Amino acid sequence: MQFDDVILGRRSIRGYKPDPVPRALIEEIIGLAMRAPSSMNTQPWNFYVITGEPLNRIRAGNTERMVAGVPQSREFRTGQGFTGQHRDRQVGVAKQLFSAMGIARDDKDGRQDWVLRGFRQFDAPVCVIVTYDRVLHGSDDTPFDCGAVATALVNAAWSRGLGAVINSQGIMQSPVVREHAGIADDQVIMKSIALGWPDERFPANAVVSERKSVEEATVFVGFEN
Repeated sequence: MQFDDVILGRRSIRGYKPDPVPRALIEEIIGLAMRAPSSMNTQPWNFYVITGEPLNRIRAGNTERMVAGVPQSREFRTGQGFTGQHRDRQVGVAKQLFSAMGIARDDKDGRQDWVLRGFRQFDAPVCVIVTYDRVLHGSDDTPFDCGAVATALVNAAWSRGLGAVINSQGIMQSPVVREHAGIADDQVIMKSIALGWPDERFPANAVVSERKSVEEATVFVGFEN
């Protein structure tokens, strides 16, 4: 694919075929992603790539604990809930997804099932956990760098025919993730990325989230026009 094809064509994929993803292909994608820029070349990121029975145990543990009301234990701070236009955009994409899936506003079971899909990493055959070196915890540059490498990873995956979605629900119960992924104590869990072959029959995969315009987002200074 050309660069523009990847950027303009990529979508967040929330429904996957069960087909396995070759390890060599994942290694290729991660190798491409790690060309992302980082502050002073610190490269704070690491990746735990999980599939098979260990991933099934994480799915089960996440779901059981959340349904049981166990408080979430995400390791990277969540911040305050969105308000104003940011909340509007959050609600907007949710409406797009629920509409595509045929989930009505009063369909509590359907909405609950949708939420639980997130805790199951959207039933993808692979989950990539992005971590960063604990010695850098508290640095503002480090999460920025991890965001860069995560973006590069999902774009590299798309260029190879794979789908992905970056999510936080899959790491809300960090003790479960740590146990079954064998995450080292010197790492902080940042994000999870569901990865696999897109199921084109899954309605939500056709959703293209809305973007604000360049005019809305950009201030040009010193230009004549």
